Amino acid sequence: MIGITWGPSIQAGRSNVKAHPMTLRLSVFIRCTAFAMVVFAGTGAMAADPPQNTMRVTLLGTGTPVPSPERFGNSTLVEAGGQKLVFDFGRGVTIRLAQLRIPFGTINAHFLTHFHSDHLNGLPDLWLTGWLRPPYGNRNTPMAIYGPPGLTKLTKGLTDAFVRDIEIRKADEHDPEAGIAFDVHEGAPGVMYDQGGVKVTAFNNDHGPLVVPSYGYKIEYQGHSVVLSGDTRYNAEVVRQATGADLLVHCVTVIPDELLKQFPAYQAVLQHLASPEDAARVFAEAHPKLAVYSHIGLNGNAKEEDLVARTRKIYDGPLVVGQDLMSIEVGAQTKVGPR
Repeated sequence: MIGITWGPSIQAGRSNVKAHPMTLRLSVFIRCTAFAMVVFAGTGAMAADPPQNTMRVTLLGTGTPVPSPERFGNSTLVEAGGQKLVFDFGRGVTIRLAQLRIPFGTINAHFLTHFHSDHLNGLPDLWLTGWLRPPYGNRNTPMAIYGPPGLTKLTKGLTDAFVRDIEIRKADEHDPEAGIAFDVHEGAPGVMYDQGGVKVTAFNNDHGPLVVPSYGYKIEYQGHSVVLSGDTRYNAEVVRQATGADLLVHCVTVIPDELLKQFPAYQAVLQHLASPEDAARVFAEAHPKLAVYSHIGLNGNAKEEDLVARTRKIYDGPLVVGQDLMSIEVGAQTKVGPR
């Protein structure tokens, strides 16, 4: 874990990437260490909780619908007050949790931002495998899941699709019936979860006129706050929710002009996801203590350096380009590093 002190090299005025070396060094460090994590083996010790009065945010997947061995599908783990919350369930979420030695059945609550497939195609695996035997499963109570209206229909469809597997395992392996049920909480924006001092508030973002509802989430614990933008363009509500937050995790996409000319369909992507300039406006207006990019679309030949350079034209505050399995501890100090 790297303790981050935001000194002059990070807080320098609006300038090129070289004026902000920590941004890129941290990205390289995390990339080199992300795959050095252990996986479940036998009955070894499970992952430790974060320090008392601290939230720990782990980027399980920072990618997009495009399959990538470096950036798995979008998913974020938040640990606070002895609880584990997972936000979105992109491709490979169970693999990342296994690398962290977190049994899937120990997740207290699951939150969905919207119904695009890249945010939920890992849900069936998380749900079904979490029901199986220890050490990786062991869920013996219904899977608590929160999100926008439509969630009940989704979970019913999953149950119908996997009914034969469920019947076989109940008869053959005697897995507890309660563990394969869903405990669905769908609703309008507002406080969705408030347990053990951890509060989660859903809010509307702007993922384009066709993607409604679409939520972001604000997580609060012990006077600290973390905001997950969800999939969105520049949005004033994201700014409002994230103003003064300890951590803002925001989506971003970079699409080179040549790619737009070659494949005009990419214009639709630009119309409902934040460009670096859009996200930079949010960062500059909200002034979070730390801004982190996740759900990062580096399309065509776009590089992280391009993303940072375009962001720095507008925003000159603390910034990190997220990598899979990057962890941010939010407490008296902010610490960034691998799990």
